Amino acid sequence: MIQFLNYNNLNSRSGSSPLNKNNPPGFIANGFVLTLVLFLFALPAWGQRIVISEEVPVYNDVSYEIIGELAGQTLLFRDKTTSFQVQGFNRQLKLSWEKDLELDKRNPKILGITASKFDFTVFYYFKNRGRTFIKAHKYDPAANLRDSLTFKELSSYAFTPNFDIIQSEDRSKVLVYYLERQEEFKLLCFDVDSMNLMWEKSFSPENYYREQHYTQMLVSNSGEMFLIRSKDNFVSRRKDHHFIVYHFDGAEEEVKQFNIQMGDLLTFDVWFSVDDLNDQLVAGGLYSDKNREKAIGYFYLSVDPKKPEAKTIKHQQFDVEFMADFMDKKPKKHVGITEAEIRQNVIRRDGGILMFVEKVKEFSRAPTTYTNVNRTPYSSLRHPSRDLYFDNIMVISIHPTGDLHWKTILYKKQYSQNDFGVYSSYFSFKTPGNIKLLFNDEIKQENTISEYVLDGLGNGDRNSVMNTEGLELRLRFQEGLQLDSRRFLIPSERRSRLKLVRFEY
Repeated sequence: MIQFLNYNNLNSRSGSSPLNKNNPPGFIANGFVLTLVLFLFALPAWGQRIVISEEVPVYNDVSYEIIGELAGQTLLFRDKTTSFQVQGFNRQLKLSWEKDLELDKRNPKILGITASKFDFTVFYYFKNRGRTFIKAHKYDPAANLRDSLTFKELSSYAFTPNFDIIQSEDRSKVLVYYLERQEEFKLLCFDVDSMNLMWEKSFSPENYYREQHYTQMLVSNSGEMFLIRSKDNFVSRRKDHHFIVYHFDGAEEEVKQFNIQMGDLLTFDVWFSVDDLNDQLVAGGLYSDKNREKAIGYFYLSVDPKKPEAKTIKHQQFDVEFMADFMDKKPKKHVGITEAEIRQNVIRRDGGILMFVEKVKEFSRAPTTYTNVNRTPYSSLRHPSRDLYFDNIMVISIHPTGDLHWKTILYKKQYSQNDFGVYSSYFSFKTPGNIKLLFNDEIKQENTISEYVLDGLGNGDRNSVMNTEGLELRLRFQEGLQLDSRRFLIPSERRSRLKLVRFEY
């Protein structure tokens, strides 16, 4: 039986784990009137309990973020444009208290929030007399300020840098970075537990602005930075295709650089991760042969950043029947995978990975008028009508040698229009023994929630979890938050009203 490393939510392409949930489209709420009532639904067939809060109107707030569960309270952070508030909910999801956070008065902007079991930290920046200040505030579970630090002051800028922020897998390190003059990276690595700036670094990758293709930034649990770039991923330069990895551990003076040659492979899609347990950088991806628009197999790579010559690269082509099954087509000689995105890699304890690939496609039609799901001031503009399909999920288990352990296809069909896909895709709920994938069967007002329970041998059982008829739920599974190995929260937004839904196994 395979054991998985962590319980965290889906990783972000831009980093190890996203802090700011304003980034995903649709995770934006406006307003929040909080009088919550508990609804309990016992599902004895599958040993689940579901707690649903009363609906609350959402109108005026800029955004919200579920911080997590601290000291038995579920904490919600609210950005109310001119003020910031934390609200605490008891185990029955009833509002217990609310408290305004006192940040700097000069129009502070939230970068992100990270939380542990004992506290949470808010990262933000503001401008004063042309200078930009980046700060961190640490709060206890009752939202009382426990520590504060201005860890960077930037000289006068004609414009404010476009900051990005990511966190390590264990949430102990935060990396704040931005690109200056489109060529020089400015990096700040912050230790959340000690509230100290571990290191800061500037470096300029060669020809970064002119040759931007695929780029991914990562930070490890020990505070090491990885920047990965794709180079020469073209049919005409197939033999030259490689990844450039920039590595900085905070102790050395310079940023180290090494290449990973891909041989004759072209990259269709790829996802890099830091394997903190085995001290290596790993990646899983789909590759093409002579046509970059069509994937024909998977590849796996792992490398020791301290000994980059010690690396493993292996690929294997899919059989025709498997590709045709995933694409819902008849098996043909030249079939391939043309509409797919890698959603996540789950790292196994032995250094292997589980790679999750979802079939996704979008069609645009003639312009029409529709209401923007995020309710911006431009909510009634004429845009092309977009048909969105989120269908089958391919799961590939790969040994640390790169050899295939098993592969399977989890079948689903989700269709929606003009909603940015916020109700589609799935949420992965991880435990040491299995992974549960939960999703909406259909994207409509009344719906059935289903799950696949996937064990370490690739066996996937599909169960019906609940029916939303009469509950007025529209669950956004992509924005779910895992609380522990038994519970997770999913936000629901329907007709500008929000509910929080907690699943308990």
